[in-house]
Amino acid sequence: MTDMDGWLVDPSRGIHRGWFLFAHGAGAPMDSDFMQAQAEMLAAQGMGVIRFEFPYMAERRETGRRRPPSRIEVLLEDFQAQIDRFGEIFPGERLFIGGKSMGGRVASMLAGQNYRAGKVAGVVCLGYPFHPPGKPESLRTAHLECLESPALIVQGTRDKLGNREEVESYTLSPVIDVQWLDDGDHDFNPRKASGWTQQQHWQSAADRAAAFMRVAES
Repeated sequence: MTDMDGWLVDPSRGIHRGWFLFAHGAGAPMDSDFMQAQAEMLAAQGMGVIRFEFPYMAERRETGRRRPPSRIEVLLEDFQAQIDRFGEIFPGERLFIGGKSMGGRVASMLAGQNYRAGKVAGVVCLGYPFHPPGKPESLRTAHLECLESPALIVQGTRDKLGNREEVESYTLSPVIDVQWLDDGDHDFNPRKASGWTQQQHWQSAADRAAAFMRVAES
């Protein structure tokens, strides 16, 4: 892993298959345990990973004071700037975008236009926030109903921001592949009685994401 002017870069190992621009969730930074584990697991499977922080999180790192996420318009603008920066530094390289929770939501909102423009090959969302906690009526799915770019969502079956029963009742674009992790919560953490471990689910999420990015059309 190397620090590259605000990016944490994990180069791919073995056969290089492209890059994943990976955004964090609302409350945890780009070097959280989840983000670190996913970056290492994906790099081991041939996907270079670039992590970045939205400005509000970067400010928290500098000041030590917690801040809520910026408005969605600000997040979209910053993520788009990261996509454009990637294109300038790595012209012609295959790029997927995505993120944990909020980061994945922002990426999915940019995926269609950037896919049509030839800038990205697809989007990966790890724990998509289909609705705010405790507000299942406030859906964040309008853009997912007509998404055009190849897309993967990896979701825990008991995620409080969109469990299996809820998500399977939604109308989603046929390009979206939803993969389930048994008994996983929003961080893919299962209960002990399930027989699964969080580490197993983290590895499974990375495996499914790597497989998706290997075969998705560029």
